[in-house]
Amino acid sequence: MYTPIKCYQPYRGLFDPCPPRGTICYQTPPNLYLGFQPPNLQQFPIQEALYKGTLWPALYDPYPTPSEKGAKR
Repeated sequence: MYTPIKCYQPYRGLFDPCPPRGTICYQTPPNLYLGFQPPNLQQFPIQEALYKGTLWPALYDPYPTPSEKGAKR
């Protein structure tokens, strides 16, 4: 399933003296997954587009993105 939020667990070696780190999450922009803009892409109404900062819902990415519970930033 597509999600712009990616999380990973940093590797910890057996003899690593540092304390373990929790899950780390980061956000990727939606334009990474769109490729070329397809023709006749759905558009927001102009007032909503001005409010959201983009004309296309496929590129809308609200900021800040709520972090997953327990995720470390």
